[in-house]
Amino acid sequence: MIRKICLFLLVLFFSVGTAIGIAGDKEVLGVKFADEKTVAGKTLKLNGVAYRKALGFIKVYAGGFYLENPTKDPAQAIESEQVKHFYLHYLTSKATAKKIREGFVELMEKCNPPELVQKHRADIDRHAAWFDADMKPGQTSVTTYIPGKGLVVEYMGSVKGTIADPEYAHMYYRYIFGDKANQKMKKGYLGL
Repeated sequence: MIRKICLFLLVLFFSVGTAIGIAGDKEVLGVKFADEKTVAGKTLKLNGVAYRKALGFIKVYAGGFYLENPTKDPAQAIESEQVKHFYLHYLTSKATAKKIREGFVELMEKCNPPELVQKHRADIDRHAAWFDADMKPGQTSVTTYIPGKGLVVEYMGSVKGTIADPEYAHMYYRYIFGDKANQKMKKGYLGL
C-alpha cells in the first residue's frame, strides 16, 4: 500500500503543471524548438510543444514532438508508420534516475492494456533501465521511432538501444497520447 501511495505521489509530482503550444518555431522556458528537423533522413515538422512543472514551480523539462506528417489526431500520433521524434530538454537537477524510471514504468502500466504490459514487460523494464543517471539542466532524453527499425532511445546524449517491435512503440506513444495520458501534455504535443 505504501508503495502504491509513493508511486501515486511520484506520478502526481511529474503531472502537475503543464503548458501547451502550437507548431512552428517555438521557445518554451528558454528552450528553442525549430520548426523543422532532419531525423533518420526525413524532414520532420514540429507538431507541438509542452513543458512540465512539478509542485507548481519546479521546471522539469520542455519538450517537442516532431513528425513527418503533423497531426492533431492522437490515434495517428500513436499508430502511424512514420518517423516520430520526441525531444525532452531537462531544466532541473531534481529529476533523479530513480524517479524517472519509476514514473516511466507507472505511466506505461497506467496508459496501456494489462495484457500488453504483461506481454512487453521485458521491453518496459529494459527501456526504464536506460534511464541510468540523474538529469541535470541542459541534458536531454530523445526517443525516435523509425519504421522498420524500431524505437531508438537516447539518454543524456548516448544512444542506449533500440526496441524493434512496433507494438511496443505504440505503447510508448500511448503513454503520451492515449486516453489516460496527461491531457495538458497531450494537447501541447498535438498542437491543440
